[in-house]
Amino acid sequence: MGINDFMRGGKTVYSYLPSWIRRLDFLGVFEKDPFGNSLLLKRIMIFILGWSTYYRLTAVNRIKVEGMEHLAALPDHGVLFLSNHQTYFADVMAFYHIFCAAKWGYANTISPPFYLFSPRARMYYVAAAETMKEGGILPRIFTTVGAILVERSWRASGENVKRELDNKGQDNIGRGLDHGWVISFPQGTTKPFAPVRKGTAYLIRESRPIVVPIVINGFRRAFDKKGLRFKKRNTQLSVRIQAPMQFAAEESIEEMVARITEAIGQAQPVA
Repeated sequence: MGINDFMRGGKTVYSYLPSWIRRLDFLGVFEKDPFGNSLLLKRIMIFILGWSTYYRLTAVNRIKVEGMEHLAALPDHGVLFLSNHQTYFADVMAFYHIFCAAKWGYANTISPPFYLFSPRARMYYVAAAETMKEGGILPRIFTTVGAILVERSWRASGENVKRELDNKGQDNIGRGLDHGWVISFPQGTTKPFAPVRKGTAYLIRESRPIVVPIVINGFRRAFDKKGLRFKKRNTQLSVRIQAPMQFAAEESIEEMVARITEAIGQAQPVA
């Protein structure tokens, strides 16, 4: 499947205005996302979070970005980014910086952060509902900014469980793809070399998005698990964006999972 194979056609527009007057909102002031959040509010929140995290990524630590040229030809919806995961929030904010910078034509850099004055608002990321429902204002802010909450089928309250796949969460990811770009962490955990969940492969087979793998490094050394506090300053952070993956129609779920695992740098090292 290539870039032109995304089956959904034109992007979906949601608005607080009735359809007959919607065209007058050429600035998108009254636009909302599929989950009822104002895009104007999202832009404001990305602006605030962006400025508050930019210093942490570029001055306290040093971020190296590779592969932003792969973002230039992507459509503004129907793109699924798959990445390994190292912290709850620092990874996500690094992606938001990079994707907003790409909108402005930046090449492998997020400096200077002028892109925050007109950020990309059609962005979402998949997050465990349990994590985002923890107390505190920050998880609520990040949820408003673009979290698609999914109930994990293998873990709850710190214990291993076994329950049905969260079909509502999968449907919401599809809605996010219809509207914009979605970031997913297919291992579902910040632990290195954890197995990629088969639900990601089923989602790709059903929704047929453009799939872009990303490999990150350094965030676990620089920040605590939540990505809010510093563990080690002056750490080299790296984000490597790769070319879109191609999946054959006859590929099995197991083969897809193995290829995704390799693409995000999470294949078990050989002893």
